[in-house]
Amino acid sequence: MPGISPEGAVGGGRPDRVTLVEVGPRDGFQFESAVVPTDRKRSVIARLAAAGLKQIQVASFVHPARVPQMADAETLIRQLPRSDGVIYSALVLNRRGLDRAMASGIRAVEISLSASDTHSRKNAGMPHEAALDQGLGMIDRAVSAGLRVRASVQCAFGCAYEGAMPTARIVDVTRRFVDHGAHEVALADTTGMGSPPVVETLLAAVLPFTGRLPLALHLHDTRGLGLVNLMAALACGISIFDTALAGMGGCPFVPGAAGNIATEDAAHLLDTLGIQTGVDHGRVGTVSRDMETFFQKPFPGRMHRMTAFHNPSESI
Repeated sequence: MPGISPEGAVGGGRPDRVTLVEVGPRDGFQFESAVVPTDRKRSVIARLAAAGLKQIQVASFVHPARVPQMADAETLIRQLPRSDGVIYSALVLNRRGLDRAMASGIRAVEISLSASDTHSRKNAGMPHEAALDQGLGMIDRAVSAGLRVRASVQCAFGCAYEGAMPTARIVDVTRRFVDHGAHEVALADTTGMGSPPVVETLLAAVLPFTGRLPLALHLHDTRGLGLVNLMAALACGISIFDTALAGMGGCPFVPGAAGNIATEDAAHLLDTLGIQTGVDHGRVGTVSRDMETFFQKPFPGRMHRMTAFHNPSESI
């Protein structure tokens, strides 16, 4: 599942190696109005794996009428190449989604809920406490079924409706995730409200409750602080970060806002710091440029524009 690796365990101090979890085929594609055909998705995922990305979130099990871009989740998962060392995962938000994930044959899932009561009501149709109860039951069931489970907290760094989230609430949710057997915890900056002081403060509060369990961050670049926040998290010992090719994705509360940290940008930054990722940012950049051609629009990442001078395009 995302980030499940020995080096994923955090212990303070800047890590020598970082795991980049590619979420573009899920978080990126679902924000676009154009639907990517299944065979093209499969090709993109294969190329990302060939570029060194060993953990890729490929789909979300949501209602196809609400998110038609993910309607082919089962078909895609059946068709994915089984490459040694590559872990595919899917996002699930409710019990029905988990049912579908378990039937699909995927072996890793992310179970996600919001720390914000207002956001939870709007996004999941239920208050935070009800979503937490449901999520914990889903973790129990998925773990019992032998799936690798990442449990994530949306709006961990702030909510567009409620502002800053109480740190105690994030800590409590994290502790309960750990108690219910999640293999990894992730904190998501859903609205891109995080800043280095906020990141450092929240990690200082949460890390004592995760122990040696991997803790990942899902950072957004909404306000241009994505890589800055990544640097702050590195100093706290975090070694797992979600990224998306070309910086695809977005913020549903800020139309037109930048989305995830671009995979190729993060890989390049980490390379300059001497931190290993195993990711060839040039090859990722080639895929990013091809997706810009497919969607007929530019994406906010930067390095894929630079690599255009050095890496001839491959056909999808």
